[in-house]
Amino acid sequence: MWRQFGDVGPASHAFDVAGTLAQNVLPPAGASKPEQQAALERLAENLRADVALFDTDRSLLAAVGEPLPVPDTARHRGGWLRRWGGPPAGALHLPDGRWLVASVPRGHRHPGFPLFLVVALLALAVGVGAYPVVRRLTARLERLQAGVESLGAGDLSARVKVEGHDEVARLAESFNRAAGRIEGLVGAHKSLLANASHELRTPLTRIRMAVELMKEGADSRRKRDVERDITELDTLIDEILLASRLDVVTERGAEEDVDLLALATEECSRYEDAEVEGQPVTVRGDPRLLRRMTRNLLENARRHGAPPIEVRVNRADGMAELRVYDHGPGIPDAEREDVFRPFRRFAGSRDRGGTGLGLALVRQIARRHGGDARYLGREPSGSCFVVSLDASPSPAR
Repeated sequence: MWRQFGDVGPASHAFDVAGTLAQNVLPPAGASKPEQQAALERLAENLRADVALFDTDRSLLAAVGEPLPVPDTARHRGGWLRRWGGPPAGALHLPDGRWLVASVPRGHRHPGFPLFLVVALLALAVGVGAYPVVRRLTARLERLQAGVESLGAGDLSARVKVEGHDEVARLAESFNRAAGRIEGLVGAHKSLLANASHELRTPLTRIRMAVELMKEGADSRRKRDVERDITELDTLIDEILLASRLDVVTERGAEEDVDLLALATEECSRYEDAEVEGQPVTVRGDPRLLRRMTRNLLENARRHGAPPIEVRVNRADGMAELRVYDHGPGIPDAEREDVFRPFRRFAGSRDRGGTGLGLALVRQIARRHGGDARYLGREPSGSCFVVSLDASPSPAR
């Protein structure tokens, strides 16, 4: 509408043409005021409108009918005059510099609908047309809000329906993923506590029986068994605390450059049938966690595998790899991922207490350092656990 009727649209050119025609009808600028008044009266009678003629300095030369606004000389061409409380008026800038102002003819001052009424009807039509779309969008947001409130109230199974392919649908997908993750974490913690209570009960029962027997007379073997059970219980409690801390604290602790080969060599020295080989690889991380990870792998090989235990450290595809081999019975293919679950019991395990938290901690620590842990079988028998970690760049030679 501004393009059509504004000062830069086609209507502006119409005002220029009308101004040229009006100058041909009116007397020249040097004519007397009575002559200009008479010509203006004839023009007003033909137009049936109020008309006023202004000089170049905006002084009134002649007028017929109701007073009209003084034109704005800042305009280089004619146009509609902004006025309130009166009929619309237009200003024509004549080629000789004079200004002719005329109101809309009396019979055409309100043709059809006024402009503001057209705009109001257009806005109403847009609102009515947009309401179903907006309502559908707000209804989806309300369902999403209800799902968030249900999840916050403790309903971990709360999910929302994914509708469409827009931003609200992507938000619903993100909510469902987050809700599933929260439900999985809470379920894992519940399972962890339940299994931990069961696992802690076994060594405590043995210790209780041993203490009862020691009252009558204890030998050195029974004392060693009690000490082993106490050590096992202490290790298990330490692993539970570490697993809980890794779940809650996402930031990595004190980091430093760690030589993975040297660390593996130190840990292998604790076992008689463990051998280590490879190349020095530097890893940036928490040395205590990396040491616990290596120790858990070696302890798993000692308890569930068979000697000799082989440890290899190398660099592969920009990652540091730690491989631990043993010659035990191995793990069935169907349980290769389950072995990293806390307190997982699988067929063929020689340890009645299950896998505990050792391998679960290995994977948590590996992922904390930008890598992962996986299990590979060996032929004809045995196991191979591979841990990949982010390696520091190799020094230039």
